[in-house]
Amino acid sequence: MTGRQAKRYSSSTAIVALAALLSSGCGSGGNTPPRANPAVQVRIEPAVTPDEATLAAQGTPDPAALAELERLYAELELQVREFESGLELLLDGEQTLGGEQVAAATAAIRLGTLECSRRDDCDLDVFFAAYDYLLDQQNSALQDQGFRLVEFANEFESEPGGDDPEVPLNETYRADPAEIARSARLFRGTDLRELIELNGPVKAALDDWLTWMRPNLMAAWHNYQFLRPQMAPIYEQAGLPEALLFGMLATESGGKVHSYSRAGAAGPLQFMRSTGRAYGLRDVGGFDQRLDPAAATRANVAYLNNNLALFNNDLEKVLAAYNGGESRMRRIQRSYGQTRFWDRRIYYQFPRETRDYVPRVLAAALLFLEPDRYNLELPGLDTETTRLQVRNGISLGELAVCLGQDGSPNGWFRTLRNLNPRQDAGDRFEAGEVVVVPTQILPTYEANCLEGELLASAQEMNAANYPPRPSMIPYRVRSGDTLGRIASRYPCVGLRELADINRVRGPNYLIRVGQTLRIPDCG
Repeated sequence: MTGRQAKRYSSSTAIVALAALLSSGCGSGGNTPPRANPAVQVRIEPAVTPDEATLAAQGTPDPAALAELERLYAELELQVREFESGLELLLDGEQTLGGEQVAAATAAIRLGTLECSRRDDCDLDVFFAAYDYLLDQQNSALQDQGFRLVEFANEFESEPGGDDPEVPLNETYRADPAEIARSARLFRGTDLRELIELNGPVKAALDDWLTWMRPNLMAAWHNYQFLRPQMAPIYEQAGLPEALLFGMLATESGGKVHSYSRAGAAGPLQFMRSTGRAYGLRDVGGFDQRLDPAAATRANVAYLNNNLALFNNDLEKVLAAYNGGESRMRRIQRSYGQTRFWDRRIYYQFPRETRDYVPRVLAAALLFLEPDRYNLELPGLDTETTRLQVRNGISLGELAVCLGQDGSPNGWFRTLRNLNPRQDAGDRFEAGEVVVVPTQILPTYEANCLEGELLASAQEMNAANYPPRPSMIPYRVRSGDTLGRIASRYPCVGLRELADINRVRGPNYLIRVGQTLRIPDCG
C-alpha cells in the first residue's frame, strides 16, 4: 500500500466510523417531509402584535421563549457547518483534526436534539432532517474515496429488505381506492378556487409570480407542458385538481426533473430520500425514482391523500406539512383543532419558508385556472414527442447546443433532460440508441447535429471541464486573529473567497478562537 493509498484508506475508515456516531444520535422521527432548503436554515419569527394581552389571549409564545428557540436553531446551523468542515479535513487526510471536529459537532447536535425534545415549541423534524443531510454528506464522501457505501442501521437511510434491482421502474406506491375516495370527497363538485382564501398572503404570492417571479412561472409552465402526459392523468384518476399539481410543481422545482435542494430533496416534486422511500420511491438499477415524473406524482398523490385524512381535508395544513413538517403540523393540530392555517396562532409557528410556500402554491394554482384575470398569457405549445434513433454518438448537452433555440426561446436542454431522466447530461448516446425528443426538432437535428463545425464545437465543449479546486489546509484560529488578517497571510486567497469557503458571513466576518478554517494551499 502506497503512502497516498494509506492516507485515503485512513480517511475513509474515519468517515465510515462516523456512521455509528450519527446513527446513534437520534431515534425515529417519522417521515421527513420535502424541504426547499436545509433544515438548519429554519427560522422562527414571532408575530407583530399590538399588546401583551392579545398575545396572552391567543397563546403566542413569549419573546424570551422565541429567542431561546432561535438560539437552538442557530447553534444547529453552526454545528452542521462545523461537521461539513471536519468532513473536508478528513477527505484531505487530516484524520486527527477532522475526526475531532466532526465528533465535537456531532456531540453538540445530539445535545441540541435532546434539548429540543424537552420543549413543546421545538420541531424535532429540523434536527432529524439535519441528521439526514449529514448522512448524505457522509455517503458522498465515501463515494469520493471510492469505497462501497456501508449500510447504516438508521431509520433515515435504510429500510428492511433494501432496494430490489428487479423491481420495475414504475412499480411504486399506488393509492388504494379508499385513499383516492378521501381526496375526491374534498374536490368532487367543488372548484379549487372556492377552497382558496384570497387573503393577504395569497395576494402577495400572486404579486410575486406576476412580477419578479414571472420568468420562473413561465419556465415552469414550459417544463410542465412536456411533463403533463406523465403526471396529469395520475392526478385526474385520484380526483385531485390539475391546478394543484401545477402549483406544487412550479413552487417546488419549476418543473426541473433533476432538481436537488441542499437538504437532499430531489425530483420535480422534491421528495426527501426518507419520505420518498416511505411512499415507494427507491433507487432501482442505479436510478433514483424521485426523478421519475410519473412515480413521483403517484407518491405525491398518496402523501396528499394520507394527510388530507389526517388534517381533516384542510388543504393549507397539508401543504404546510409537505414543506414544514408533519410532526409540527400534528402537534399544532392537537393544540388548536380545526383552527385554520391562516390563524396567526398557527401561521407564525412555521418558518418563513413555509409561510411563503403555502400561498405560492395556491397562487400558482389560481394563475393556472384563470390566467386571463391577471393579464397572464400561458401559451399553447407543441409538446408531441418521438423516439429518435441517433445516427452518431451524442450527448444531451451536445444535442442542446446543435438545436439552439429553434422553437424554444430558452433552448431545449431542460426539455431534453426532463424527457430522458435516466440520462446524465454529459453521457453519450451511442449510434443506434434511442433518445426521446420533441418531434418539432427533427429537421434541426438533421441539419445541425450530424456533422459540421457546430457539432465539433459542441463535442469539444462537452469534453472540457473546469479546473480542479485547490487542496485545502486546516488553520486553527488563534487569539487576535481576524479573517482579514488570516487572508493577508495567504497570497492565493482573498477575504471574501475565504469567507465563502468557510461559510463565514459578512459584513463582520466573525470567527472564534479555536475554530478550524479551511484555506487553499498556495504551494
